[in-house]
Amino acid sequence: MSPSPRTARQIAFRVIEQWRETGRFAAPLLDSCFEQQPDLAAADRRLASELTYGVIRRRATLGAVIRPQLKRPRQQVEPQLWTLLELGAYQLLFLSAESQHAAIHETVELTRWLNRPRWTGFANGVLRSLQRDLTGETAPAPAADAVPLADGFLRLARPLLPDPSENPSEYVAQAGSLPGWLVRLWSRRIGFEELLRMAAWFNSPAATWLRINPLRATADQVTDGLAASGVESTIEAAGCQVRLAGTAHVPSLPGFIEGWFTVQDPSAMAAARLLDPRPGQSILDLCAAPGTKSTHLAELMNNEGSIAAADSHPGRIERIDESARRLGLAIIDPVLIDSTGSDLPAGPFDGALVDAPCSNTGVLGKRPEARWRIEQDEPRRLADLQLRLLTQAADRLKPSGRLVYSTCSIEPIENGELIARFLVQRPRFTVCEIVDHVPGQPGDGGFQALLTRQDQ
Repeated sequence: MSPSPRTARQIAFRVIEQWRETGRFAAPLLDSCFEQQPDLAAADRRLASELTYGVIRRRATLGAVIRPQLKRPRQQVEPQLWTLLELGAYQLLFLSAESQHAAIHETVELTRWLNRPRWTGFANGVLRSLQRDLTGETAPAPAADAVPLADGFLRLARPLLPDPSENPSEYVAQAGSLPGWLVRLWSRRIGFEELLRMAAWFNSPAATWLRINPLRATADQVTDGLAASGVESTIEAAGCQVRLAGTAHVPSLPGFIEGWFTVQDPSAMAAARLLDPRPGQSILDLCAAPGTKSTHLAELMNNEGSIAAADSHPGRIERIDESARRLGLAIIDPVLIDSTGSDLPAGPFDGALVDAPCSNTGVLGKRPEARWRIEQDEPRRLADLQLRLLTQAADRLKPSGRLVYSTCSIEPIENGELIARFLVQRPRFTVCEIVDHVPGQPGDGGFQALLTRQDQ
């Protein structure tokens, strides 16, 4: 066990190691470290978060540029030492404000903090070798000696990446730090330039969007409160959302406790709007936890009617009540169901929203761990579960009831192809609208379909 972390780099190292060893999400691990260091400066918290999420996102790219610097086989490098090298390499490549000397020095200092003196010279040598491969120049286009950055390409002194003219998919996988099988799957329907753009989006820090609660505040109130606290923001979506200019600890923002807003991406926000629930209606929200879409439905209904917010995860369903209380919403009834959904409320309902469990391939930037957790057969396995959930919700609708199916996946097998399968099983339903959300335009990737039941 490493010593208790106190600095930004020590915290990042600890969290990355815990993530690698346990597969737990980085965000709660970071929060735990921050709670143990309440006096840590805000700038150090931001650096710890940047290093943690950056290394997790960029691990394939980091591996591609580190391996050629080694004088021993990769498998002979201890896991903790490899994490140190990733931290140092990330700072050298992607933190423009960080001096290269400081990046190397601070990484070497971590070996001393860990009391691993025999790692000191090795880490120093590998990172200085990598430093010599960084020209500091920009490159005009993707190439084996060009690493994609947020705003262009960094030229390397020698080719360390696959040649995009010979193997474009492998270049995107390594330079864009995505699973190779996933890039190859996407390349069947997405061109090289668009793949690069998507990879850049997924490797950029996710924007923070606030959905305004119209029962408690206006967009102007929210932006004025943020400005008074030194947080820049802009009003979007005709006053329904506010986008923060940078990152922020949302629970500390003015108006959060008062229920003025909820964090929600534009593509996720579109699901409840597509269902278009009306005051006084009865709505089923299936797979509702943690309640972000349930509370949006309640806001659109002016807190009049009823929402059965069903989910099979006991720990997460408690958060629905917490969110509803904070936002002042009284029409949401959290319902714990079993994993089969056989004990779903019978209804009938005026409308239903199925926010189905999915592969998360549209939100690989917001959920940086997701790209390394997803397995190749997962979209196909999930599609059967998604179809069952959609069918269960459909069977609980009134005549002419409205049904929205929503995912944060961009895989056809989970989206359009699944809707086609559903229509074979339930031919009385008609597709009214299909919405494909492209990653980065402007928010997360995803899919929604609006269907209505026709009984005549």
